[in-house]
Amino acid sequence: MRRVVAIVGRPNVGKSALFNRIAGRRIAIVHSESGVTRDRLACEVEWDGQAFELVDTGGISLMDGKGAPDELAGAVQRQVECALEDASVIIMVVDVTAQAPLDEDIARRLHAGGRAVLVAANKADNDVLEADAAVFSSLGFDVYPVSALHNRGIGDLMEAVLARLPPVEEADEPKPLKVVILGRPNVGKSSYINRLIRLERVVVSEVPGTTRDSVEIPFTIGAGAHRRHYRLVDTAGIRRPARARRAVDKFSLIRTEESARAADIVVLMIDAVAGPGRQEKKIGRMILDLRKGGVIVVNKWDLAREQGIRIKEYSQELRRELPFLSFLPVVFVSAVTGYNVRRSVEVIDYVAEQVDSRLPTGLLNRVLHDAAGRVQPPLVRNRRLKIYYAVQTGTRPVVIRLFVNHPWALTDNYRAYLERELRKDFGLDGAPLVLEAVARRRESSE
Repeated sequence: MRRVVAIVGRPNVGKSALFNRIAGRRIAIVHSESGVTRDRLACEVEWDGQAFELVDTGGISLMDGKGAPDELAGAVQRQVECALEDASVIIMVVDVTAQAPLDEDIARRLHAGGRAVLVAANKADNDVLEADAAVFSSLGFDVYPVSALHNRGIGDLMEAVLARLPPVEEADEPKPLKVVILGRPNVGKSSYINRLIRLERVVVSEVPGTTRDSVEIPFTIGAGAHRRHYRLVDTAGIRRPARARRAVDKFSLIRTEESARAADIVVLMIDAVAGPGRQEKKIGRMILDLRKGGVIVVNKWDLAREQGIRIKEYSQELRRELPFLSFLPVVFVSAVTGYNVRRSVEVIDYVAEQVDSRLPTGLLNRVLHDAAGRVQPPLVRNRRLKIYYAVQTGTRPVVIRLFVNHPWALTDNYRAYLERELRKDFGLDGAPLVLEAVARRRESSE
């Protein structure tokens, strides 16, 4: 069995607060509003030298999934069921200040599952409340009084969790690339990920804003020596700040931006029918500012095709609307029908290679000198830029250091020209490219 610890319980008992406490950082959104967590959130955690995957889940309302009040609630419950199937150890969280019949229903379901289960009696903020936790022994599991808020009892709980985890399997796997999916609400990010991995790993609903937290899903391409490991990250739809009025929406936006900063590759997803707008330009600018590798995925192409829209004309219009993202490859897909989804994986995989490109120094200098010979740098302060030589100093982004006479003479337009010439010869599709100009020596005659 995998070393997976799932946190479950009814709504608003403090599951996400406990998740963050064990993880040692704020990952899940914590809010007094009931039902904030919808997807199951996962992160790699190390406690007392032992690594495992920790999973947070939405609040359980109906264990059998029947009679759910709406489609969204039913989808949340299915996510909980998936987490229970994956887990080797389950932490059932209860509220020590408020027993409820639903706790007993959940306990019965967990007894039937055959997994190791521990009860975390949360909100035991003092000695009196800690003593009250004994009442939950009637659920049939070992009970551990804890306070996620005040960090009480967490060590005892985790000692019991670690003792019940399966042994560590030795593995020599490279660190996975993190691929973050960004876009406006309801463009189909969750549906795309579910189609990609052929599992219902994230909640899908027609209700805009269904995804609130950033949800990470391990994903592998290829086999054997050519196998590549990824972590797909579904994010909350990026809204205009004026529309993110509620605290939960603001937290979601902050979490989405944090996920983008941690990404190796960002997928900008666009609704094919709605087309690119202000938010897509904002996300595109974020990709540039963060210097991330990127791919543009135009989703819902089945609907666009029904309207007689053609890829060639759409591509031209897309480049006109987002000219500053011209180096990003574009893939047209349908998460509903599966059209071109496999192709999108190939493109993401290709961009993953490009962001790690190493350019031969000799060829790099030849390309730059040829480019300067074709188009002379402009005069700046009566001085003209001269490039002596160049070396690559980094990847993710690809960083090229130019040793020149006057770094301030490298204008934005000429920098853009050199970038185009480098891309023409080396490809670098989807890869961020940074040119750093540094002075080799002070020249008095130039």
